[in-house]
Amino acid sequence: MKVQCLNSSSVKTRNLIKKTFAELINEKKQLNKITVTELVKKADLTRSTFYTHYDNIYEVAQDYQMQTIELLCKEDLKLYSKQDIKEYFRNILKCLKDNEETYKLLLSADESVLFLEKLKLIATQKIYEALREISSEKYLDLSLSFLMDGILVEIIKYFRNEGKYSLNELFESLEECFEKLF
Repeated sequence: MKVQCLNSSSVKTRNLIKKTFAELINEKKQLNKITVTELVKKADLTRSTFYTHYDNIYEVAQDYQMQTIELLCKEDLKLYSKQDIKEYFRNILKCLKDNEETYKLLLSADESVLFLEKLKLIATQKIYEALREISSEKYLDLSLSFLMDGILVEIIKYFRNEGKYSLNELFESLEECFEKLF
């Protein structure tokens, strides 16, 4: 990203670019079909304004991804207990709810499933490291894989308006399954 020092104007511009990008990805369904020209036209920005903030469309998508990945990978967030892991799940839920409309737009594109897969791998590794210290589960990695793969599928369904459960219900079920498994 080009702009290093974000003042309030830069933040607003970046948010407008990301919002417009999300709308376009919902319309086009594929990242590679979005052009800078149509994005700046729809956002009523100049090309130079776009290029002041981003090098290309893929960088806008990466900006969204990094925002979420930062939440899941916080260095200061150590998981030592089952309660810590449950709080981690709550943080993920909060992030998804805070950005719900954007994720609904973004997850209509196939490329976004790869992003969610990356998030799942990060979260699974973080949780596995904690559980390895506190759980005697014989098939720890397999049980965790089932749990995380299942929640990923349901989250995708939710954001694509194909699921029958709310985010709160999904995470409540996740916590219940987690308690039963571990």
